[in-house]
This record gives sequence, C-alpha cells and structure tokens, in this order.
Amino acid sequence: MIRTIVTTVCLFLLAMSVRAVEHLKLSTTTSTDNSGLLAVLHPVFETKYDAKIDVIAVGTGKALKIGANGDVDVVFVHAPDAELKYVEQGDFIDRKAVMHNDFVIVGSQQDPAKVAAASSATDALQRIAKYKSDFVSRGDDSGTHKKEKALWAKANIQPESRWYIQAGQGMGAVLKIADEKQAYVLTDRGTQIAYADKMSLKVLYEGDETLFNPYHVMAVNPQKHAHVNYDLAKKYIDFVTSKEGQTIINNFRKSDQQLFYSDAVK
Repeated sequence: MIRTIVTTVCLFLLAMSVRAVEHLKLSTTTSTDNSGLLAVLHPVFETKYDAKIDVIAVGTGKALKIGANGDVDVVFVHAPDAELKYVEQGDFIDRKAVMHNDFVIVGSQQDPAKVAAASSATDALQRIAKYKSDFVSRGDDSGTHKKEKALWAKANIQPESRWYIQAGQGMGAVLKIADEKQAYVLTDRGTQIAYADKMSLKVLYEGDETLFNPYHVMAVNPQKHAHVNYDLAKKYIDFVTSKEGQTIINNFRKSDQQLFYSDAVK
C-alpha cells in the first residue's frame, strides 16, 4: 500500500516536472531589450498563460527577416516603413501600435560640434559633419540605424569619413563605445535613460518631430508558416495592447523617468 502511494506520488511529481510549457518565440530590437522593459512585461504574460517567451534581441532589420523566415512567432520592432513592406508581402498580420518614445542625440559635455545649440536634427548632424566630430553609428540595419540614415539623407550628408564609426552592435554596446570615445550617437530615449548612470554622455539634442519613435507588434503569418504558434502570438499581441500591458509599459521607469508611452490604450 505504502509502496503504491509512493509510486503514485513519484509519477505525479515526474509528470509535473516534464509538463510541457508552451513557448513563444519573439524577435525584437536590442533597444527594447536593453531598456529592461521586457524583463518587467514578460513575466506577467508568462504567468498569465503558463508560457515561456524566448527573446531574440537584434536590430530591427534582422528581427523582421527572422520573422519573415518563420523562425519566430511574433515580432516587436520600431521601423514603420520597413514593417509595412513586410505586411504588404503577407509575412506578418495583426500589426498593432504598442508604444512610443523618441530618439535623442547624445554626446560629451564638451560638445565640440555645438550640437546643443542646433535648431533642428538636420542642423545637429550638419554641425557634427562640419566639425568632423566622432559619431558612432549602429551600422546594423536596426530601426535606429534606419532612422539615422534617413536623418543624414535629409541633411544632404553622406557620412563616410574617418569620424563616422560603424559599430555593427546593439544600442547598449554602441553607447558604451561612444562613451569611451566621447563621441556623438543617435539613440532611443529608453536605452539612453537605462544607461544614463553607466556613461558620461548627455542628451544634447532632442524634441524634433522627426525623432518620433513608434513601436509595433505583429504576428508571423501562419498561412505562410504553418508551424508558428499563432494562437500564443495573438495572445501576446492582445496582452501588450491591453489595459494591463499598457499600464505596465506606462509605469515602467528608470531613475524616476518614464521610458515609453502607451499607444494602444490612452
């Protein structure tokens, strides 16, 4: 009798230990991940749906390609023009606005190119090019890199000189490189705030409407990739755009500063 009870308990415990936890594969930007938001947002979803989110944090360009190849279930990025091209091709569905922040230009307090006195983002970049001050670029086809290239184009500048350093790294790593070189860099405000106490670089230019930075979430189209976990992807989209998810996003702070602002629930 005792042996039977022990055996039953052991089998029950074994069954519990091997119970399959549903996994959701997410490709997203390094800026979203570096900010620390996902570490706060995801545990709530995982508990709610008894699931585990496997995050692949890369540049937006790569995150979109990974999704289009069907290697993840859902994509959370910030490059609207690139996103819409993939949606038009049928790679993603259920695209929803989640949140926004903005881009800022940071640099050393010495500010050799006088960026703090710039009248616009275009003027800021023209000053950097004029003074040939070191500028560290993501150089990784990320959403931030796409925005940076668009800003250089608007300023009628092709930055190919020695002062223009292409790192090919994520946002956090690029900020560290720029800090070591006391160089200028374009960064999303969320990562800037998250790294503010780890570097001496300061925000020198902000506020231009061209620096607006929206984030969207999309499910990989199951009609193109039947193996994807569309049901869980849809639950994730519904969660991050729900009142609960949006409240977590709005309440997420570093150094008492809000990093992101909700776009799905006002």
